[in-house]
Amino acid sequence: MLTSFKSRWESHSGGIFLACVIAASATFLSEHYGAPVMLFALLIGMAFNFLSTHEACAKGIEFSAKTLLRFGVGLLGLRLSIGDVESIGFTAVAAVVGFTLATLACGALLSFLFGRRMAFGLLAGGSVAICGASAALAITSVLPQRPGRDQDVLFVVIGVTALSTVAMIAYPVLFQGLGLSDLESGFLIGATIHDVAQVVGAGYSISDEAGVIATFVKMLRVALLPVVMIIVMLSFRGAQSQRVTLPWFLVMFILLAILANTGLVPQVVSDLIKEASRWFLVIAISALGMKTNLATIVGVKPSYGAILIIETLFLLGIALGYVMWIGL
Repeated sequence: MLTSFKSRWESHSGGIFLACVIAASATFLSEHYGAPVMLFALLIGMAFNFLSTHEACAKGIEFSAKTLLRFGVGLLGLRLSIGDVESIGFTAVAAVVGFTLATLACGALLSFLFGRRMAFGLLAGGSVAICGASAALAITSVLPQRPGRDQDVLFVVIGVTALSTVAMIAYPVLFQGLGLSDLESGFLIGATIHDVAQVVGAGYSISDEAGVIATFVKMLRVALLPVVMIIVMLSFRGAQSQRVTLPWFLVMFILLAILANTGLVPQVVSDLIKEASRWFLVIAISALGMKTNLATIVGVKPSYGAILIIETLFLLGIALGYVMWIGL
């Protein structure tokens, strides 16, 4: 076991150390120049994209971008209070469910209009509605297998990742330009951006309040993944299906949120966990930046990308309309 751990550490340490250095640099720049630390982490990370495929760094970067991100998101549950839930209202929670189901339906409709298979529409719609690449991989596990399925999944993963990256940078600017509050901006970021990492990056680039609310709303969408998978399964009843489970980091988020509201966690422990979560997230965003290749954004085929882009704009439109006309 010790030998296995040593071997694993040696293969991962280079990429993890590099992500930590970028995170520390981003934190230093943020503290001295007043710009969002997540934005610095992303941009500096993107400058080191050429190392993302290097043998000494690749595994560690992947670990930082996925596993450390999920730990960071899970630990954020300790920062969520009942007041945060009440601040957006239970009507808004119901609205998030509506946004998700409407986006899934939009994907099915667009697949028909663009002459694509229903499976592709549900795959694309689910990835936009729930949690991007992770949802795409989960949904494909309950779809009937056919030639070309892997290519569809790869395209959706690349497409939603590219759109999430653009949204992480553009949405905070858009929402602040519209004069929305941190609460409203956090809600919209959590309700509209595809991947968890980009939601965290965009939310905390505005403020801590926006970051917490964005993460909470995003967790609501992630919690709907089993529901969407069941809908997809029922749409293809003859398909071989895998067991539907909740992501472990979502369970961790919920349990810590419950624990935080019991008052049983000492303040010093709470502060340490919150700081650990912050560092995990900054390191993860640094790694995500290193994995971001701008060529993939411009390399998405326009004919296939149209479905993902329209779904993204549809989700943004209905969420923005809800906030501006109904309000939180």
